[in-house]
Amino acid sequence: MKKTLYILLVALLTLLPTSSFAKVSEKHDVELWNVVNPLQTTVTFLNTGAHPDDERSDFLAYLSRGLGVKTASLIANRGEGGQNEIGNELGNALGIIRSNEMVEAAKITGVKAFHLSETTSDAIYDFGFSKSPNETLEKWGEEVTYERLIRFIRTYQPDIVMPSFRNVNSQHGHHRAMTILSERAFEDAADPSVFPEHLEDGLHVWQVKKFYLPAVSEETATTSIEIGDYDPIYDMTYPQLGEASRYMHKSQGMGKDIPAEPRQTHLELVASVLNDEEADLFSGIPYNFEDWAEVVEADNERLSEQLEALQEALEDIVEAYPNRAHVLPKSQQALKDVRKLLKFSERADLSETVKNDLVHKLEIKEKQLQDVSFVAADLEVKTDINSQVLTPGEEATISVSITNKGAKKIHHMKAGIAIPESWNQQNEKYLKHVKPNETKTVTFKVNVPEDAELFAAYDDPIVQAEVSFKEQGVTTVKVVDLDNTVSVLPELSVKLDPENITVNTAAVQEEIPVRVNVKSYTNSKIDGNVSLKLPDGWTSEPTQQEVTFHNRFEEKELTFTVHPPAQVEAGDFSIDAIASANGKTFTKTVQEIKYEHINDSYFLYEAKADGVAFELLKPDNLKVGYIESGFDKVADYLQNAGFDITKLTETDLATGDLTQYDTIVTGIRANLSREDLVQNNPRLLEYVENGGHLVVQYHKPWDNWDTNSSAPYQLEIGQPSIEWRVTDENAAVTMTKPNHKLFNYPNTITDRDWDNWVQERGLYFPMNWSDQYETFVQMADPGEEAFDGGILLANYGEGTYLYTNLVFYRQIDNQVPGGYRIFTNLISYGIEE
Repeated sequence: MKKTLYILLVALLTLLPTSSFAKVSEKHDVELWNVVNPLQTTVTFLNTGAHPDDERSDFLAYLSRGLGVKTASLIANRGEGGQNEIGNELGNALGIIRSNEMVEAAKITGVKAFHLSETTSDAIYDFGFSKSPNETLEKWGEEVTYERLIRFIRTYQPDIVMPSFRNVNSQHGHHRAMTILSERAFEDAADPSVFPEHLEDGLHVWQVKKFYLPAVSEETATTSIEIGDYDPIYDMTYPQLGEASRYMHKSQGMGKDIPAEPRQTHLELVASVLNDEEADLFSGIPYNFEDWAEVVEADNERLSEQLEALQEALEDIVEAYPNRAHVLPKSQQALKDVRKLLKFSERADLSETVKNDLVHKLEIKEKQLQDVSFVAADLEVKTDINSQVLTPGEEATISVSITNKGAKKIHHMKAGIAIPESWNQQNEKYLKHVKPNETKTVTFKVNVPEDAELFAAYDDPIVQAEVSFKEQGVTTVKVVDLDNTVSVLPELSVKLDPENITVNTAAVQEEIPVRVNVKSYTNSKIDGNVSLKLPDGWTSEPTQQEVTFHNRFEEKELTFTVHPPAQVEAGDFSIDAIASANGKTFTKTVQEIKYEHINDSYFLYEAKADGVAFELLKPDNLKVGYIESGFDKVADYLQNAGFDITKLTETDLATGDLTQYDTIVTGIRANLSREDLVQNNPRLLEYVENGGHLVVQYHKPWDNWDTNSSAPYQLEIGQPSIEWRVTDENAAVTMTKPNHKLFNYPNTITDRDWDNWVQERGLYFPMNWSDQYETFVQMADPGEEAFDGGILLANYGEGTYLYTNLVFYRQIDNQVPGGYRIFTNLISYGIEE
């Protein structure tokens, strides 16, 4: 009945003028509603996907914030193989950003985010776009991926599972793999012979009740749900709430403003263990404890009555919203009842399946009620630490302040901190009580062990506050995160610049400048020395340098001049940076990842410069202007390889003398990040017309790319993207004009130059272009027709325009010799031989 009244209320409010929305919204307590609303149902829902942002945000917001359903999103990897629209972090550093963005998005929708990938070196890695679920599972390791999925389902125990995507050829192979495994798990999670070690670990088999897929269309749907309702609590519709969460995925450029309008989600029921003929999403599944009372009534009438009474008590709490003072005693009493019911249910004569399910629902409700009590108690908890960064052996001071913002004294309060067991800490402190408008603060001293584990991006927080109080004889406990990440970092970080070194065997450099950035993370004075570990036969000047730091976060840059031998064999090598201080050796780089929309994080990796030696011929006097996008580091790598590169500024593009450059190159997707490039595109085309050579790297169709005006002649970028890419990095490449200058000056390009590419060949291939362009290469994923637009070249006036969607930036970033050699030829085309 209350659910019906709520829906009617929403319908009524949607008829009110906009000015009324603000008046209604002012009366709402969003924080309290977020914890009270879940008391209305016991249903749990799981959405599965492959990458951060794969969650069906609009539908999940409807379930979580609209209905109070306990909702989670289980994502396979961390999105490491994608692109970055807010910085130049790629690989693991990008995965850390995207994982933290998902955490922030989840705070908006109330959807808990989980990952199968556990570490930055995990096998379940975003290796780039794949068209094949088989390739995906081969690279991830099907057994480890499936084991983690089954373990999660048995732990989370969802009633309903729905992957975000269908297993169809038009979908990303990663998406398809997660859908395949999720559907297989519908039966296997309930089979004790599948991963029986889980049962030894204390888990139970779990039978998902229903398995849904997004329907192909409304006609194929077995369930259609209107999710576009306006919610007066949040002053927006659920799709708008979903988009608000997607705005947190800033590294992917997600989120958009959408109108308040009807929207339906169409689902197809693929598997069910219930004999329900109704099309309702929840039909056949106990929706609340009143339904659970019916489930157990035949076996235990007393338990049935208690469950009915509990549901009435929970509804009474919801009715008491938004009065916090009225909610608190009711939630405390319900918490006491739930704890009694838990003990009674564990001893009850029920089938193991029903008992396990019911006990799990009661445990969830116990946690939810503690959240309700804590919010209703109107306690503001603030934590402070003398430094968010700690080092082994350091003492830290942590304070926990509790302010009573309510009108009622809160009794028997305790405050403590949760830290690793190996740390030396004081016990929790008893505060007795906190009166209205009173603040009490307790301070803790902790010692970080000398052998403390260093920060790992995906580990749980190492420091949290733990607050408890006792009202009506019932204890409520709340764990509170600190405002930002607390991390244990090495006393010294060493970072090499450049981190990629190219040695040209055709003309070995006599000197290679290598800079080492050394940064102190300790709060004590530290004296040390820094040196390089070099390949045999190499030397450096100086061989060692001393450093002294007095303050945390102080950093210094040291310069070494490295001398390779006169002859360097082709192949890979490495240069390592090493710092020594206080009897310790430091070999880690600490990459700081700091953006306003996420908590701070760090990526720790070995301080190493990866080197490769190969023959790279280049014109003696080639002068290149590079328009950086912020999404690649090609300009830096070319400079390190000995090219004369000038990074062009906004002023350069607007008024500078472009004719001084033999070639101008645009970074990947530069039209997206450089508005000045779009504005000054006519100047670049004029530069070409007057004899310049312009090389444009790949763009997406929506990166401010105009099919008819961005290039000198029509050039339309392909979409949908899955149909216009070659994802197999080993796909055969045919040079259709092998005798053309592009493949013979200054380097003679052979089939070997297409070997050992990484991640992919190309993406967003052009789909249509003017006859003025020449084509030069053909390539295709297995079983598909070949693309021939990977390199397009056109004469325009006195100059030349070249567009390439091949991923040279990944090859150059990963020191692939052929990538360097081919790209060198592309940017050298305007030079006379």
